[in-house]
Amino acid sequence: MSLAAALSAFLRSRPGLTTTVADDEATLARFSRDWGGLVHARPGAVVRPCSTADVAAVLAFAAETGTPVVPRGSGHSCFGQSLTEGGIVLDLSGLARVHPGEGREVVADAGASWRRVMESALARGLTPTVLPDHLGLSVGGTLSVGGLGGASHRHGAQTDTVTALEVVTGTGEALWCSPERNRDLFDAVRAGSGRCGVITRATIAVGPAARLARRRKLYYRDLAAFLADQRAVVAEERFDHVEGRVLRDAGGEWLYRVDATSYHLLPGGAGAAALDGLSFDTALTETAEYSYGEFCDRMADGEASSRCSGEWFHPHPWLTVFLPDDAVTDVVGHALTGLTLGEADTVLLYPVRADRITTPLLRLPKADPAHTPVWLFALLTVADPRDPIDLAGRLNRNAALYDRVAEAGGTVYPGSALPRGALEWEHHFGDAWPALTAARRRYDPAGVLAAAHS
Repeated sequence: MSLAAALSAFLRSRPGLTTTVADDEATLARFSRDWGGLVHARPGAVVRPCSTADVAAVLAFAAETGTPVVPRGSGHSCFGQSLTEGGIVLDLSGLARVHPGEGREVVADAGASWRRVMESALARGLTPTVLPDHLGLSVGGTLSVGGLGGASHRHGAQTDTVTALEVVTGTGEALWCSPERNRDLFDAVRAGSGRCGVITRATIAVGPAARLARRRKLYYRDLAAFLADQRAVVAEERFDHVEGRVLRDAGGEWLYRVDATSYHLLPGGAGAAALDGLSFDTALTETAEYSYGEFCDRMADGEASSRCSGEWFHPHPWLTVFLPDDAVTDVVGHALTGLTLGEADTVLLYPVRADRITTPLLRLPKADPAHTPVWLFALLTVADPRDPIDLAGRLNRNAALYDRVAEAGGTVYPGSALPRGALEWEHHFGDAWPALTAARRRYDPAGVLAAAHS
């Protein structure tokens, strides 16, 4: 009997379930690939649950049979994190509702996009305090790895804005967890990459929303000045949203840009005083006004264009690391030496306040003193799908850069594209490893959720 047939029979024995199981060729082919396009793994079955009870039943079956299970939201993982060879893919797109919240909270199913969450909150004059750059990502997906954005220097990671989670463990048990209830599970699933349970619903804190956003693009020729100004604006919280980019100018020289955005309620509400003392090139400065919602969803047009051109479906060997402040100049300078950038490539470099991030499993470099920033450095590149040498070279570059980052005391963001074996998980999690190991033994004793992350 096939896996799909056995699972279907198991689910039929439990009344009230509405999930569907598929193993047709088209479905298996679709779920054999993630957005990164670097790893291919063919599942034995794809399940599209419509309720937490559906998810619980699938995981109960998996625990009973020893079948690996991996959840999948938008499938935006870069190196097979949402794939399984011969196991079960939980397609969470059927859990996509945003529920009416009370007060300053929004309740969202794991498969809901952050766009839906933002729109639901804005209808009440509220907003999530931290949003990813791409609002098409799923709630469960970003909470499983951390979730960072240009507001993280103020509010931490998205996992720091969650007040409660509904989780189905590897035994098929549905539990609510929070700082006050099942705290070990709460700490194990936030940025835990799905090792201890599948997030099915999240309660997210929200705050008052602005009406307008003014984004200033500040350009620099000098890396040291670019870094110094970002340190200043983040430490003093001059702007609501800060991201830095590394670019090539028309002559092929490095150019650095700070995207500094202020939110306000009325036109003209964001003054120029926030720029005092900064050393950007005033001749190159660009300023643009957006509605708040337009600014948050600023990647939508680029995504549509990328899909139309086909680039969206090319391999994406992305690497995101965190660097200690005292190592950022050396590591970034080394990484940029000889680096070529295509039109679709993006390099991010901006500071995050480590003292604002409290999620135990979101591992950052040690910051001393505590208010010293750590730096998010991301090579978001696109490979030529027709050139395996190019793809292999980018992965090898990622591994070499990660080695240098680790030697400097830095860490990696778990969703990155690193060759198997390049990342040693016990070392990565450090002093959080014993608690995570204990949680895995308790909540996934059969190890059905751990196969993709070993």
